Amino acid sequence: MTTVVLVDDQDLVRAGLRTLLTRGESIDVVAEATDGRRGLEAARRYRPDVVLMDLRMPVMDGIEATRAIRADERLTATNIVVLTTFDADADIVEAIRAGAIGYLLKNTPRDELRDAVHRAGRGERLLSPVITQRVMDMIAVGQVSSAPDPRLAALSARELEVLARIGHGDTNDEIGAALHLSPATARTYVSRILAKLGARDRPELIVIAHRSGLVAP
Repeated sequence: MTTVVLVDDQDLVRAGLRTLLTRGESIDVVAEATDGRRGLEAARRYRPDVVLMDLRMPVMDGIEATRAIRADERLTATNIVVLTTFDADADIVEAIRAGAIGYLLKNTPRDELRDAVHRAGRGERLLSPVITQRVMDMIAVGQVSSAPDPRLAALSARELEVLARIGHGDTNDEIGAALHLSPATARTYVSRILAKLGARDRPELIVIAHRSGLVAP
């Protein structure tokens, strides 16, 4: 069972998400909140596996609430997935930097959204293909500065290849297929790269790969 807190200032959106997510018995929506501050309070009270977080809300927005949840030592097991309509500005990068484990759009198909919640509950990082493309587009037009990251000097040639595939949004299986590695070996490489770069999660690696020019816009 994956437990979820919904944070969105629109009643109809929360109602729709609750109905969608709770079909079957594998997801339990334990609380709802209308702004980031109440979302933080609900997360502290229920300590869910996943918080589905909107961005634009009164009182406390989604990015500030994400930072607050990530800074709370009692919530280290709670993962945050941003679910929003906004895909065209630096909110994407800011949400990743704030500690969101994933970034999805509200038009994500329902089965994909349910699957994403389960994956986030297991600690998997996820960005929709549209969001990966938006990061690339922002780099291309200069909204996110592109410069080599000095930390990349610590990576081997093979690790740089894996990081480039991560930048494309590849899963471990896809990295393995592209580089002739087993999924387990690909997963080991990803873990090693996270440790060497001091990155929090896979979405941050995607940003590093793009900003460092490992992925052509």
